Amino acid sequence: MKLKLFIPFIFLSLSLFSVDKPNIVWVVSEDNSASWLKLYSKTGVEMPAIEKLAKNGLVFNNAFSCAPVCSVARSTIISGCYGPRVGTQYHRNQQYAKMPDGLKLFPYYLKQVGYYTSNCHKEDYNYNPKEKEGVWDESSRKASYKKRKPGQPFFHVQNFTTTHESSLHFQDMKKKTTDNPADMRVFKYHPDTETFRYTYAYYRDRHRLVDQQISKFLKGLEKDDLLDDTFIFYYGDHGGVLPRGKGYAYNNGLQVPMVVYVPKNWQHLSPASRGSRVDGFVQFVDLAPTVLELAGLKSDLGFDGKAFLGKEVKLDELNKRNTSYGYADRFDEKYDMVRTVRKGDFHYMRNYQRFNYDGLYNRYRYRMLAYKEWQKMFDEGKLTKEQSQFFEERPVECLYDLSNDPDEVNNLAKDPQYSAIVKEMRGLLTGQVKDLADLSFIPEPIMIREGVENFVEYGQKNKQRIAKLSQISDLSLRAFPEIKKDLTATLNSSDALERYWGLIVCSNFGNQAIGLYDKAKKMLENDSDLFVKTRALEFLALNNQIVPGNYIKNLIEMAKDENDLGLILNTVVLLRDGKHKYKFDLNYLLTEKRWSGLSLKSPTGRRLEYLIGYTGKTK
Repeated sequence: MKLKLFIPFIFLSLSLFSVDKPNIVWVVSEDNSASWLKLYSKTGVEMPAIEKLAKNGLVFNNAFSCAPVCSVARSTIISGCYGPRVGTQYHRNQQYAKMPDGLKLFPYYLKQVGYYTSNCHKEDYNYNPKEKEGVWDESSRKASYKKRKPGQPFFHVQNFTTTHESSLHFQDMKKKTTDNPADMRVFKYHPDTETFRYTYAYYRDRHRLVDQQISKFLKGLEKDDLLDDTFIFYYGDHGGVLPRGKGYAYNNGLQVPMVVYVPKNWQHLSPASRGSRVDGFVQFVDLAPTVLELAGLKSDLGFDGKAFLGKEVKLDELNKRNTSYGYADRFDEKYDMVRTVRKGDFHYMRNYQRFNYDGLYNRYRYRMLAYKEWQKMFDEGKLTKEQSQFFEERPVECLYDLSNDPDEVNNLAKDPQYSAIVKEMRGLLTGQVKDLADLSFIPEPIMIREGVENFVEYGQKNKQRIAKLSQISDLSLRAFPEIKKDLTATLNSSDALERYWGLIVCSNFGNQAIGLYDKAKKMLENDSDLFVKTRALEFLALNNQIVPGNYIKNLIEMAKDENDLGLILNTVVLLRDGKHKYKFDLNYLLTEKRWSGLSLKSPTGRRLEYLIGYTGKTK
C-alpha cells in the first residue's frame, strides 16, 4: 500500500515522499509462560493457530517479560522503558508515573506518520492517563483496525483474557477436562495432588480455547486480504499462572512465548527466513523500538530496548544477544524486591528482602484452590524440601542452571564450581541497578509523600544516594564478620534510608547479627523515622528478641496515610503467618475513623480485610 506523507524529518529513516508501510498487529494472551506451548516444550499444548503463524514467521526461543505481572509488564511494553527507572514497577501504582522528558508512549510516533492505532481492549498502564493523549485512535472493547481510512496503515493490539489467572478461580473440580489430570507432569516445586493435576489440565484447556479465539481473529485478517502486508506478533503478556508463576520472578514468570508472522511483501525486514527459530534474547523493552523500525521510523529516541526486526537487524548480531533483566516489587498488598539476570541458560536472582518469603499471603493469589491446598500442606508438614521452599526464607542470591533444572529448585549460588558465574551475574545486576537509578531502593510511601511527579528526574537527582543504598544492601552478600563494622556505622547514619537498609541487611543475616540487637532495640524505641522503626521491629521479632504486638499500635499511630499503614501491615502478616506465629490484636482499627474509608481494591484495604475482617467501602 502507498501513502504520501509530509512529516517532520526526525521520524523518517526512509524517503520523505512516498513510503510503503506494513501493518502491524499484536495478538496478546494473558498469563502464559513459554513452557505451556508445544512450540516450546514436548509436554506443551498444541495451539494450531499459533503454530500456523510460526510456519510463516519466526519463533523466538528466548523472549522475556521484564516483570511477571500485568500492569508492570504492560507499562514496560507501551513505553519501552524499564519500570524501576521510570516508576512503574509496582502492581498497581499508588501514584501514576510520567514518561521521561522528550519521550512518548510509542504508538504516538506511529500516528504522526499516518498510522491508525487501535487497542482492543486492555491497557493496564501505570502511567498518568494524560500520557495517552495522541496515542490511540481508539482504545476500547470495540476497537478495531477496520475503522481506519481506506488504504491507511494500522497498528492494532488484540487482547485475549481467556488464560488470565482469574480463569483458575474455580471453586470445585467438576468440569471435565480434555486431558486426564492423572497424566499431568507436575513441576518439582508443586505437590503432586489431585488439585494440582486438575488445575494443570484445566489451564491447558484455557490454552486451547484462546487458540480457537485467536484463529477466528486471524481468519478475519485473511478475509480482509491483509496477510501479505501485516506483521503479526503473538506473545503472552508475562508468564504464569499456576502457583509460583505469575507474580514471581522465576523463569516461569518471565519467559513468554513469542511468534512473529512475517508477511510475504515485507520479508526483507526479517533477519531470518520464514519458518525459522531465533535464539537471541528479546525483552519487552525491545517491542517499542522494533515496531518503529518496522514502520520505517527512528527507534533511538530514548527507549531502554533495542529493535529485533527491521532492515538494520542482522541475524548474527541478534543471536549474540543472550541477556535479559527482570524485576518484581509490590504486587497488590504483598511487598517484595527481587531483581534478576538471565544469561544463556543461567538465571540469577537477588532477593533483597530474603525474609519476605514467596508464599506470603496475597488475596488474589490465594483465591486459587491450588494455592490454598499448598499452604495447608505446608502447615501440616506434608511437603518435600523442594515443595516447602515457597513458604520459607529465601537465599539472598540464587543461581539456577535451566538446562538441568528447569523448575529452579536447586540453588547453585554457594557451589564453588559456579563461583565465577555468580560473580559475573552479580556484577551485571549491580551495574543494571546503578545505571537505572533503581527507584525501589527508596520506599514507595516516601516518594508519594514527597509528591514526586517525575520519577525519572527524581531518580537521577538521587542517583548517588541510590547507589549508596545499593552498596549497603550488597553487604548481605558477604560474610558477617567482614561487614559488621560497616553495618554498625550504617545503623548510626544520619540518613534514615541508610539506617532502613542497614536493618534489612540485619534481618537478612538473622541471628548472625546478634551483636546488633541492643542497637536495634534503641532504634525501635527512639528513632524518629517510622520505616526505620518498622524494620527494627522486624529484625528483632524475626529473631525472637521482642513480642512485636506490644509495639505495632505505636507504629500504626505514626502512620500518616494508608501507604504507610500498608507497609507496616506487610510486616504484621509476615510475623503472624511466618514460622513465628506471633499474635496481634488489631480489631481496634475497625473503629478508627481515618481507616474506615479504605477501599478493598487498595493494598492496605486488602491487608485489613485479611487481618481483621475489614469490609471497607468500595470506591
